[in-house]
Amino acid sequence: MLTSLAYIFLLALLLGYISNKLRLPALLGMLITGIVLGPHALNLIASSLLSISTELRQTALVIILLRAGLALDINDLKKVGRPAILMSFVPALFEIGGMMLIAPPLLGVGLIEAAIMGSVVAAVSPAVIVPKMLYLMENKIGTKKGIPQMIMAAGSVDDVFVIVLFTAFTTLALGEEVSSASFVQIPVSIITGLILGVLVGWALTTYFKRYHMRDSIKLLIIMSFAFLFLTLESWLKDMVTVSGLLAVMAMGATILQTYPVLAHRISPKFSKLWIAAEIILFVLVGATVDIQFALKAGPVMIALLLLVLLFRMAGVYFSTLKTNLNQRERLFSMISYIPKATVQAAIGSLPLAMGLSCGNIVLTAAVLAILITAPMGAFAIDISYKKLLLNKNNIAENEHIPSDEVSVLG
Repeated sequence: MLTSLAYIFLLALLLGYISNKLRLPALLGMLITGIVLGPHALNLIASSLLSISTELRQTALVIILLRAGLALDINDLKKVGRPAILMSFVPALFEIGGMMLIAPPLLGVGLIEAAIMGSVVAAVSPAVIVPKMLYLMENKIGTKKGIPQMIMAAGSVDDVFVIVLFTAFTTLALGEEVSSASFVQIPVSIITGLILGVLVGWALTTYFKRYHMRDSIKLLIIMSFAFLFLTLESWLKDMVTVSGLLAVMAMGATILQTYPVLAHRISPKFSKLWIAAEIILFVLVGATVDIQFALKAGPVMIALLLLVLLFRMAGVYFSTLKTNLNQRERLFSMISYIPKATVQAAIGSLPLAMGLSCGNIVLTAAVLAILITAPMGAFAIDISYKKLLLNKNNIAENEHIPSDEVSVLG
């Protein structure tokens, strides 16, 4: 495993650096690293490491969502209001609807199979958009209207919504009944996740104010509770649904609200942890990609994914109607909702494992969605924020959103 980690870090840093030099997002280099080292190519990643791939990817997500929560001012989010709520589900519904409309005549699949495919590809990737939005927030770009806060918060809820729909559609495909309670899980998981995160965040800040300890120990305690949220989500799933990832972000936001001095002190520590976590996350996502299988899908599947992206962007536009956002800011919001990666890697292979006839085609859609939208979306965010959120006088023309993992190479 140690040898595999050495290969992963060295090659990912090198390819990430080269990607940045080519004005491409560093995560493209990390994805390529995973594909090259993964079981479908050179097979240089130890099976013991791949066996805990899911847990490692969740750890990376916890780090970035904690970092996001510690930067998410609730007052700024309140200013956004309605569009943040609408963007939590409307773009996903538009994209799934687009898939159900286009996929049957284009690929010859049934309506339920198209719905499953749509629910797999519809989730936006917090691991891609959160670091980008954090950069904008740290540099006060678009924050006056709460644009990065809106995108970051809504993107996390979007994942919860899509995963519940995916569960409902696969249940239908297996010939089982879907009760109305299945859809009640969506608001319940959001509410319980928020309550859990706020209560634990408040309890921790009360404790930290009373008992002195090093910030590094506080960071470990906060991360431990974040991991427990994910475990609790699994334990309670038969009784009550809880969004563990949403609880993680809510805990971070509560710490910022109730103990801002601590939030500002430990946030840079999470930024340093993210340097390694980001590499692990995207390399392991890349390792799930069977590039030969993806290439067999051909231009038809690629065209389909690009078409349904237009539906998603239309959903974002609809969600931001009658707001104080101008057309340029709406266009930036639409672009920011393009990237997909982590949810697709997590659930893309499940229909195949369930024995569904659409399993192969759903997996192909998930793989291509990662390969196309993750680098394309990250790159589009990097180049568009300067033109859509800023005047040229506000920022150097050649500046782009830097990646932490590349900065260590200079």
